[in-house]
Amino acid sequence: MSAAAPYDLTICRDADELAHKAAALIAQVASESIRRRGRFTLALAGGSTPKATYALLADPSKQFVVDWSRTFVFFGDERHVPADDERSNYHMAREALLAKVPLPVEQVFPVDTRFDTAAECAAEYDQTLAAFFATPPHAFPALDLILLGLGDDGHTASLFPGAAALSEVDKVVTWSPPGVLPPPVDRVTLTFPALNAAEQVAFLVAGSGKAPAVRDVLGGDANVQDRPAAGVRPKSGRLTWLVDSAAASLLEGQ
Repeated sequence: MSAAAPYDLTICRDADELAHKAAALIAQVASESIRRRGRFTLALAGGSTPKATYALLADPSKQFVVDWSRTFVFFGDERHVPADDERSNYHMAREALLAKVPLPVEQVFPVDTRFDTAAECAAEYDQTLAAFFATPPHAFPALDLILLGLGDDGHTASLFPGAAALSEVDKVVTWSPPGVLPPPVDRVTLTFPALNAAEQVAFLVAGSGKAPAVRDVLGGDANVQDRPAAGVRPKSGRLTWLVDSAAASLLEGQ
């Protein structure tokens, strides 16, 4: 066990407020990144909570302004399924956001899942990131913002309790067999060093089923092997948690 990493915590009334705050955060980080570096690099997460955020970003009436012409989109993890499969994180993000905003298709970098194994998909995506960010060997790209979810079991991205992927220290991208939660398919995932190289990481967490994991991770009582989300500790970037009241219900003094 170890002390919790420094973080910013916002507890929202419900999942709807969380989605709005997450969309506002993305728009804010996009503006700041484009002002400083001329571009915004974003890694998307799968799951129902991020999906609601993506829908807000795609809705012009909500006025979450992102300069999509200077935005480059990646994925924190992916299932080893075809890109048009309902279980695909890319498919969900495309339906909710990517196909509805003026984002050039060449600025979207999904995991290529057409290879026979998830290990091959991971190796290819590792090369994709290295080429885009022009990172030397054994270096890790610094994305402007990585969005993450949290599983009931404390996993994040596709870093599952007890999995070998938790110990990967050299690769940007690795693969993992399925965890205990559905769907039962192999995964491709960013590693802890890649997540922790980001300028900012934001957890989006909703639902009472997540409350024990939230308590353990934010309380500093979590072992990474049991609650992998505890391993997300940006080296120099910011760590943000946006949590609804149900997921925060076991936090002391909420």
